[in-house]
Amino acid sequence: MSATQAEMEAVVQRALDAAARAGASQADVLLVEGDDREVRVRGSEIEFVKQAQERGLGIRALVDGKEGRQTSIVSTSDLAPDAIERMAAEAVALAKATAADPTAGLPDGGFAEEIPDLALFDAQDRNVALEARIEDAKRAEAAARDFDPRIDNSEGSQASSGYARVVYGNSLGFVGSYESASHGLFSEPLAREGDSMQRDYWMTSGRRLSDLEDAASVGRKAADRAIRRLGGKSIKTCEAPVIFDGLTAPSLIGQIASCVSGYSIYRESSFLGDKLGEKIAASEVTIIDDGRLPGGLGSKPFDGEGQPTRRNTIVENGELKTWLLDTYSGRKLGLDSTGSAARGTGSAPRVGTTNLWLEPGEKTLDEMIAELDRGLIVTELIGMGFNPTTGDYSRGAAGLWVENGEILHPVEEITIAGNLGDMLQSIDRIGSELAWRGRTASPPIRIASMTIAGA
Repeated sequence: MSATQAEMEAVVQRALDAAARAGASQADVLLVEGDDREVRVRGSEIEFVKQAQERGLGIRALVDGKEGRQTSIVSTSDLAPDAIERMAAEAVALAKATAADPTAGLPDGGFAEEIPDLALFDAQDRNVALEARIEDAKRAEAAARDFDPRIDNSEGSQASSGYARVVYGNSLGFVGSYESASHGLFSEPLAREGDSMQRDYWMTSGRRLSDLEDAASVGRKAADRAIRRLGGKSIKTCEAPVIFDGLTAPSLIGQIASCVSGYSIYRESSFLGDKLGEKIAASEVTIIDDGRLPGGLGSKPFDGEGQPTRRNTIVENGELKTWLLDTYSGRKLGLDSTGSAARGTGSAPRVGTTNLWLEPGEKTLDEMIAELDRGLIVTELIGMGFNPTTGDYSRGAAGLWVENGEILHPVEEITIAGNLGDMLQSIDRIGSELAWRGRTASPPIRIASMTIAGA
């Protein structure tokens, strides 16, 4: 990083002081400095190499009005003292032009008092050469293409590493900072047989390079997934059990999280809005969001408002236990923040998840398939067919058709449909394999029955 922690904290304090001089009754400041590296290899060619160092300063100014606080947010990449002074004055002037909101304002207190070590980076990874990340991408690409003669092309294999330092401070006296890193490897080969051409992917990610799967293994898994989709066909419309695999199941968990956001609740735009304390899912379902999971891809010691992050059990044994709240949505609902505020340098705090997952069960995916008389394994979801207000769910999909515990053939050009509320209640199997490829993870999930629309 180009600045030390002390220098970054000084910039944040300078911005807070400038906002106060300009007339802000409250203010908070977010400073983010990042160093990102990304490479992509396609075949034997390096398609691109990117190295970028970026920094951004966001100032949120709040001005007391007759009916509440008026708010604005400005951002800049210029950290010169005169630029900060000017931006703070502009933030206050813009705030005075906005409507007052009695709910707006910084948290009343309860800021993070400690910054625990959450294993968010390995200092040795900073020394990794860009050539080493190129080599990782090359190994994944070569392994994918060598896996089977039917892999004759690809969309490329990509490796990335990013480092960030975050400093947040507010006019109530809180200043906190932390460093983090993230690394990833992604491969997307194309398979061809006759007139059939298919693509699929595999990926790995982690806070440390040592957390990543072997590059060649990533390529082989991606190729295997592409090969097994060759010869895909539609099926007749039916009702049948549906298994969401480990790549598709996290999307369901993410949709549940969006429906328990405090904003969705107070706006009455969630089908779960009146379900707090009620059983909304099968008894095997427990969903957790934990911002302090060691090494978690979404872990951080404090949220976008300086509140300490924590473990929030959203669903426990099928019962809806909590909403996810930042300060604003919490005030709207008469509740405290759950430490779930997310914030960018140019955006207001909002509710976001950290490390979100469904607790695993006992059966492997292979065991779940073996006991399935007839049904679908979903390996890809297409489109965005979900209505959070009603819970209605309809997505294009591709996958594998199973009969008598055996995979018969790949399936494509189908739609799966149901209602998320009904789907949660009819979960009858949860797999044992929980792998983190992002900030949301889930083992395979089996829904007892869904509508599968095909030919």
